Amino acid sequence: MRARFIVDTNVGKLARWLRMLGYDTLFINNIDDEELIAIGLKEKRMLLTKDTQIMLRRVVTSGRLKALLIVDDNPKAQLRQVVAALKLDQERKFTRCLECNELLVTRSKDQVQDSVPPYVFKTQSQYFQCPTCHRIYWRGTHWQRMKQEVETLMGTEE
Repeated sequence: MRARFIVDTNVGKLARWLRMLGYDTLFINNIDDEELIAIGLKEKRMLLTKDTQIMLRRVVTSGRLKALLIVDDNPKAQLRQVVAALKLDQERKFTRCLECNELLVTRSKDQVQDSVPPYVFKTQSQYFQCPTCHRIYWRGTHWQRMKQEVETLMGTEE
């Protein structure tokens, strides 16, 4: 089964990076520890946190809730730590909405014509859309920069 995560507010930016790699990563701002733990247990998610007190809780020390203590403040270093510690693959990069975590759905040019800028419509042929927030993604220069940054970060330049 593919790893699923819930991230504490103290490592919130890490959620976007994990979503870029295609990992189901839940981030709820201003959530208390009890609720965070309850969701993690209920949905069988690994908790990623910088909170050393959560790591001392019996639910974590007993192994009921899998958790990883994040050691760095930098989100890119945090991502490197998680990928290395959990040996995460990067097979599904850019398959999730960066905002709401949903799996993206392929859309045809005709389906997005009224939703993307004219230049994008003219120059791009592949589109993806979030079924929840309806954000549309395409593989333009922003995507290329993110792809390059992830590959550089992970040492997987093609």
